[in-house]
Amino acid sequence: MLSVQELNDKLFDLAFSEDIGDGDHTTLCCIPDDAMGECKLLIKEEGILAGADIAQEVFHRFDPNLEVEIHIPDGTHVHPGDIVLTVKGREQSLLQTERLVLNILQRMSGIATMTHRYQQALIEAGTKTRVLDTRKTTPGMRMLEKEAVKIGGGMNHRIGLFDMILLKDNHIDFCGGVRNAISRAKKYCKEHGKNLKIECEVRNFQELDEALAEGCDRIMFDNFTPDQTRQAVEKVNGRCETESSGGITFDTMIPYAKAGVDFISFGALTHSVKGLDMSLKAAGSDKLKI
Repeated sequence: MLSVQELNDKLFDLAFSEDIGDGDHTTLCCIPDDAMGECKLLIKEEGILAGADIAQEVFHRFDPNLEVEIHIPDGTHVHPGDIVLTVKGREQSLLQTERLVLNILQRMSGIATMTHRYQQALIEAGTKTRVLDTRKTTPGMRMLEKEAVKIGGGMNHRIGLFDMILLKDNHIDFCGGVRNAISRAKKYCKEHGKNLKIECEVRNFQELDEALAEGCDRIMFDNFTPDQTRQAVEKVNGRCETESSGGITFDTMIPYAKAGVDFISFGALTHSVKGLDMSLKAAGSDKLKI
């Protein structure tokens, strides 16, 4: 299995190939090969910064001679006019890395900002419920997007299909029920020497009873109402972790959290996020002024 760094490097290489093709002809036609310059990354919208460290990796992946200085670390609450980083080196390299750096930083910061908003609202409501992401991520960018969730104060549900067992409705129906699904999952882990957490989705109280009887690490209440969630949490009574999922939004999440669930998962954190506005401008440009 590839490491996180190897996955990121493959993503960067693919993105450069996709964008530059056989050459950035706009830059090549008007910028001398030996021209040197400096750019500053400018924040244009309030939010939570995520991706500064990744931006440095992108610059160095393309041109190891680029000099990057990060002024604001990931996780910082930023405001319009803040300068996140400066980068010096060949102007051709600066122009060819600009779009990828911005695409990554804007998306990661948007995810971190949204996650922070959700988690803070749950804290301010007096709950201990934690925000979880899902696998509803942009293909190829999962590691970056899930890192952004953590930077924003949320938690990763799982990275992929390999690091946790999550028995969802189709698995359960194909297996012939909750107890069969959990039993097979435990047998599989034992036979293959896998130390994986097992989570089971339940759609009603009958399936909840079956999951509790068979035993697992976490139970997900799928499309329960807040009142049903409260009853389900009481029935679980601390025997395993609990999670709410299924169409829950920022506007509807507080009653679920107050019902006592440990986690609420939100696909919107990564599939419906708005990027945070920022730009990469040549140092000294009048456009740096807000």
